[in-house]
Amino acid sequence: FIAALEPGQRRSMMFDLEADRWRTWSNIHIYMFRDGVCLADLREPQREKALALIQASMSAAGYGLARDIMKLNEHVRELTGKDEAYGEWYYWISIFGTPSTEKPWGWQIDGHHLILNCFVIGDAMVLTPQFMGSEPVDALSGKYKGTSILKAEEAQGLGLMKAFSDEQRKKATIGMQLPFDVFATAYRDNMTMKYEGLRYDEFDKAQQGLLAALIKTYVERLPPGHAEIRLDDVLEHLKDTHFAWIGPCNDRDAFYYRIHSPTILIEFDHQAGIVFENDVHTRDHIHTLVRTPNGGDYGKDLLKQHYLQHDHSHPRSPHRMGVR
Repeated sequence: FIAALEPGQRRSMMFDLEADRWRTWSNIHIYMFRDGVCLADLREPQREKALALIQASMSAAGYGLARDIMKLNEHVRELTGKDEAYGEWYYWISIFGTPSTEKPWGWQIDGHHLILNCFVIGDAMVLTPQFMGSEPVDALSGKYKGTSILKAEEAQGLGLMKAFSDEQRKKATIGMQLPFDVFATAYRDNMTMKYEGLRYDEFDKAQQGLLAALIKTYVERLPPGHAEIRLDDVLEHLKDTHFAWIGPCNDRDAFYYRIHSPTILIEFDHQAGIVFENDVHTRDHIHTLVRTPNGGDYGKDLLKQHYLQHDHSHPRSPHRMGVR
C-alpha cells in the first residue's frame, strides 16, 4: 500500500509510532479535520491495496462488517444527496511507524461509523479502540440494497437480558434514559469507568454461556488465531466481568448494554437520529465500541513490554539499527 502511493500521499499518512494522532479519531464527521490519506482521493489500484491491509488484519466476518459500514455510508449519501459529507470512500487511513515483521507499527482507519486502530508487533496484534456502527443499519434501496449489520450483536445482547430473572434484570439495569453516545467514545481514552450491573458469578450456567457467546461475537472480528488468543484472555477474567443495561427490555424499544472486565470493554447503544433528524432513540441507528482497558488500547501495553526488553536509549543501539 505504501509503495503504491505518491510521495506527497505518503507524507500525509505516515506518522511516528507514538504520535498523538493515534488518539484524534472521531465519529463526528462533517466538521472534523482528518489525518491520513482519504480513500476517495486514491486511484482504484491504490484503494484496493488499502482495503487489502484492512482485510489482512481482520477475520472474514470483521472485514465484511467494516465494508458493509462503508457501503451503508454510501447509502446515506444516496438518501441525503450530501456528497460532501457521506460516501463509501470517505475514510482516512494512517500508518504509524514502519511496517515490519519484528518492530512495532500500526495503522488506523478513521471516518463516519468506522474507526479501527490496529497495532502490530511480531505475531501479536491489538485491534482497539474499535468503533463500528451505522444509521441506518439496513439498506432498503439503492446500490447496496439488502446490506444489514449488527443484528447478532443486537439480538444476543437482548437475548441475554431476557434470559435473566426479574431480580437479575433489576440489578443489571443501571438506568432507563439512553446515553447520548457510548461512554468511552473519542477523546475518552483515559476515562475511569466503574463496574456496574450484574456480575458474572450472579449468572446461572446457561446465562454464562450466553455472555461468553456475545463476547465471542465481538472478539471474532479479529483474524483466526488472534481471536482465539484474545478470547482466552477475556474468558480468564469472566469472574470479574459485569453486564449492565440501560432502557426497557422488549422487542420494540431501543436499549444500551455494556460488558466490562479488566481485559475488555464492549458497549452497544441505540442512538437518536442524525441522518434522519429525529430526537428519539431507535434501532435504526447503532454505535458499538470495543476497548482494551488498563492500558491495552493502541497496543500500549505491548509497546511498554517491548521497550522494557530492548534498549532504545541511543539512536544507534542494536535494536534501533535492526540488529537482533
